Amino acid sequence: MRVRNRKIELKSPADIEAMRVVCQLAADTLCKVDGILRPGITTEEINAFVHEDTLAKGAVPAPLNYRGFPKSTCTSINEVVCHGIPGSRAVEPGDIINVDITHIFDGYYGDTSATFYIGEPNDEAKHVVEVCRRSLELGMAQVRDGARLGDIGAAIQEFVEGHGCSVVRDFVGHGIGRKFHMEPMVSHVGKFGNGPKLKTGMIFTIEPMINLGKADVEILDDGWTAVTTDRSLSAQFEHTIVVTDTGCEILTERNRPLLQSERYPDYFG
Repeated sequence: MRVRNRKIELKSPADIEAMRVVCQLAADTLCKVDGILRPGITTEEINAFVHEDTLAKGAVPAPLNYRGFPKSTCTSINEVVCHGIPGSRAVEPGDIINVDITHIFDGYYGDTSATFYIGEPNDEAKHVVEVCRRSLELGMAQVRDGARLGDIGAAIQEFVEGHGCSVVRDFVGHGIGRKFHMEPMVSHVGKFGNGPKLKTGMIFTIEPMINLGKADVEILDDGWTAVTTDRSLSAQFEHTIVVTDTGCEILTERNRPLLQSERYPDYFG
């Protein structure tokens, strides 16, 4: 999402509590997706599961019909960076797939995603996924009242490029609340000390898209699906967070591990 950094909304305690609720609903759906993934499942079957689980919670799938997007979730396999449209494609052993979940509940939006392994990954797939996962953790670690927005992207970029991967520039994190996309624009590249000051009560997503090859992407003819131009593998992880006085609260923190994603906790030692 491309937005300009204008006034960044500070959420009230009531807003933050409402965001906790919707973000936990989205996180729960993502955990349930972890339980259904297997070789041979189609992305449309994943979409149908997400759609029904969202409705069962009394929530609404935010992607459906958003700016014309035709499905209730995004499913991005291998070289697909983001916004993959669910359809007849089935995942195969060795694939990686990002599933992006956004719920609307009581007028608020909660947004999260993870990249999953299908079967046993090769070394390249494992590397890009684990670099991406760690980069999100490092980006979130920069967040606190008084820090600068650019600190997030700087930490992500430094780590990712230091491990031989690249950071997608075309898509960014975003403010979120009663709207799907709001200020600030959260770039995943940057310089330490640059950008607006973060303040307690700001809520936004951090969602780095990391490529094994070059950072360049292109949009396919469907107008949505973004792929790496060199067709290298791409991974993404996303959390919605709220800035606190001393750090951040991860609103989409999961209450159980993703067994088909969080397989290599000691990858970086």
